[in-house]
Amino acid sequence: MAVDGPSTAFAGGGGAVNGDLRELLGTLRAFAIPMRTKFRGITVRAGALIQGPAGWGEFSPFAEYGPRESARWLASAIESATVPWPAPVRDRVPVNVTVPAVGPERAFEIVAASGCRTAKVKVAEPGQAEAEDVDRVAAVRDALGPGGRIRVDANGGWDVPVAARMLRELGRYSLEYAEQPCATLEELATLRRLVDIPVAADESIRKAEDPLRVRAAGAADIVMVKVQPLGGVRPALRVAEACGLPVVVSSAVDSSVGLAAGVALAAALPELPYACGLATMSLLAGDVTGEPLTERGGELPVRRPAVDPGELARWE
Repeated sequence: MAVDGPSTAFAGGGGAVNGDLRELLGTLRAFAIPMRTKFRGITVRAGALIQGPAGWGEFSPFAEYGPRESARWLASAIESATVPWPAPVRDRVPVNVTVPAVGPERAFEIVAASGCRTAKVKVAEPGQAEAEDVDRVAAVRDALGPGGRIRVDANGGWDVPVAARMLRELGRYSLEYAEQPCATLEELATLRRLVDIPVAADESIRKAEDPLRVRAAGAADIVMVKVQPLGGVRPALRVAEACGLPVVVSSAVDSSVGLAAGVALAAALPELPYACGLATMSLLAGDVTGEPLTERGGELPVRRPAVDPGELARWE
């Protein structure tokens, strides 16, 4: 199943073009917002916003992405700016707190300060020892208590033997699932036969030419779905439906404009069995809106915050 590219994303449901593309891109405003903590190897989150008849859309592919991959992110921004999102079936979305590859004391503080009962913990950070992952997850378990849920995210950083060993070690802390523990579909499929912890596919979905190969390969129990990498809310909904697996909607460390699209996707899904990875505003030192999409009580409201001209100018 191919994901829609920009040639189709600038059309409405009936195929009618929603405006002049050049005029739309003429509204582009670039931003660069510092990160509070280094995350995915970056210290500044850079991107751009475009404005159209439906509102603002965000285009913020990571720097290492090439034109083909980035085209989906542009398609998503165009969709958000030109087409109303699907009708929601819920007005609030449960979310997890995200814990970067920090020390155990800071990990404890991040979780304790949040209102979330689920935490996603980054592991397999380049340059860090395995013991640091164990200490971080242990600290998060202490902060959550026995009733909280923990998921770990390795961003494909382990090979199969290391992943199996680490997940058995971290399993002492009752993991909900492991997100992209290995890089390839073949590795994920092999790992699933070796461990009892459910495996979630992230990069194998958002970077794949055919996201549906994950299910066919028997590589995952859960799929992570992100709006921008899949070309928009509607394409992401189609991928989620076609995969036939439980879905977790996650952010790409977006501003509130991009987060709102993720919330719209989560709100439109028929079923939402897991807390979503959309409470990432705390990772940024600022926002382009006056009322950022921040979690309260472990939830995000389903709303589309307005871009604040002053805040946008501050980070432009």
